[in-house]
Amino acid sequence: MDKLKPKLFSVIKTYTKEQFVKDVIAGIIVAIIALPLSIALALASGVTPEKGIYTAIVAGFVISFLGGSRVQIAGPTAAFATIVAGIVAQNGMEGLVLATLMAGALLILMGVLRLGSLIKFIPYTITTGFTTGIAVTILVGQIKDFLGLTIVTEEPLIETMEKLEAVFANISTINYQALIVGAVCMVILIGWPYLPGFCKKIPASLIAVFAGIIMVKGFGMQVNTIGDLYEISNKLPSFQMPAFNMDLVRTVLPDAVTIAVLAAIESLLSCVVADSMVHSRHRSNMELVAQGAGNIASALFGGIPATGAIARTAANVKNGGRTPIAGMVHAVMLLLILVILMPYAALIPMPTIAAILFMVAYNMSEWRHFVRLCKTSPKSDILVLVTTFVLTVLFDLVVAIEVGIVMAAILFMKRMSDVTEVEGWKYVDDEDDKDSISLRQVPKNTLVYEFSGPLFFGAADKILDIGLKENTRCLIMRMRSVSAIDATAMHKLEQLHDTCDKNGIQMIFSHVNEQPLHVMEKAGFIEVVGKENFCGHIDDALKRAEDLQ
Repeated sequence: MDKLKPKLFSVIKTYTKEQFVKDVIAGIIVAIIALPLSIALALASGVTPEKGIYTAIVAGFVISFLGGSRVQIAGPTAAFATIVAGIVAQNGMEGLVLATLMAGALLILMGVLRLGSLIKFIPYTITTGFTTGIAVTILVGQIKDFLGLTIVTEEPLIETMEKLEAVFANISTINYQALIVGAVCMVILIGWPYLPGFCKKIPASLIAVFAGIIMVKGFGMQVNTIGDLYEISNKLPSFQMPAFNMDLVRTVLPDAVTIAVLAAIESLLSCVVADSMVHSRHRSNMELVAQGAGNIASALFGGIPATGAIARTAANVKNGGRTPIAGMVHAVMLLLILVILMPYAALIPMPTIAAILFMVAYNMSEWRHFVRLCKTSPKSDILVLVTTFVLTVLFDLVVAIEVGIVMAAILFMKRMSDVTEVEGWKYVDDEDDKDSISLRQVPKNTLVYEFSGPLFFGAADKILDIGLKENTRCLIMRMRSVSAIDATAMHKLEQLHDTCDKNGIQMIFSHVNEQPLHVMEKAGFIEVVGKENFCGHIDDALKRAEDLQ
């Protein structure tokens, strides 16, 4: 059973000074990487820049301290940007705080109830579909700032298609100076990692920020900066108790569930990636508890939803971080940066922020995986993938996940139904199978049916397809290949037994596995049929039928 014990408490027993130095260095580097990303993601989420820093500080520290991973780095991520922006636009910061608190409570409950392993039941096609969809929504949302467009609307633009329509409608207001700044920053973001030597150690996003500031302030370019549009604060995060309103609770409950599910998926996926990099194994349930606690703390101290960030976690590992201390150092370093350097964030041009988010969107889109799935997957999986992607872009993540999971479940049941077979003995003819009944003597007036695959509601009707003849006296049902049976299939067996009973036909079962046997016993079916008519092997069942003639 997955232990509810933070990884920090386990690794600290063998902690060394050498590892502490490595963790501190890694934490500082990750903090430098996280700074522009946290600001950019806060702006993409429709909140003020410092709230992204608050999230990385508070949630980042709590999740590292309590987390079930050795190297997970948490903070604001692109996956939440469109969700948060929608909540803020519709219900304000009060609604966002309440939704984040509720999501945190749900995450803790999921961890305590040991539901960490259930995340694996979210199909890969759904996670890829909505991840690529979120990337597109982020990209579309940043076109305005990248091109320096002037878009004035009575209500904030929330839907992706509304933003895209507004871009085309106002394309004539393009600011070419903003486009130049954005283009130069994009070139830096793309090309900097390919430079040799020490350059690779400096985050490309940080270089892009400095380049953008120099271009705008140094050359006097007429381009909007963060300070032109937002009020910058370097105040420390302070505790704020939200006011609870039952009407608001009901309104934001679906958003809270979405945040909780997405946070669980994102954080555990990040943990899996990190495990492969450091050859460790995370504690999924403890990680969910930590994510819940981190999100509650973030909401209470002015932040936004947080989860494990794969890119920042990978940077932590690559720079020597091997314990949760690195994540805690990253949070403390950001706290110092907030107090000392935050006022200078007002100088960052908006096209630079847009360029950074373009790269975030590109990196999270996993478009190569998307294309490969479209080329190699079964048609049903492609349908789920594309539907989830399209619904994420056209509507929102809540609709996309709901429809995607329902579609995946229905298609899975269809597949299981297709592989479940109920066939007469004449179709079983395998000379390599010692248990084949093809060479066995079947008593007169006896039918033998072979069941293959799980018997559940999607395939239960096949039970009633068994053809009984007028002279039939015994019906042998061979169930060695039935791993499970549900209530619907059990009901169909009872109906078949009633039909057999009316026609004087005795049902005999051969090789019933543990789960089906337990269901039959609980339903009282074994007593109705008779224990003596449940045989361990086909030879015993044939002998029983012969004795009853």
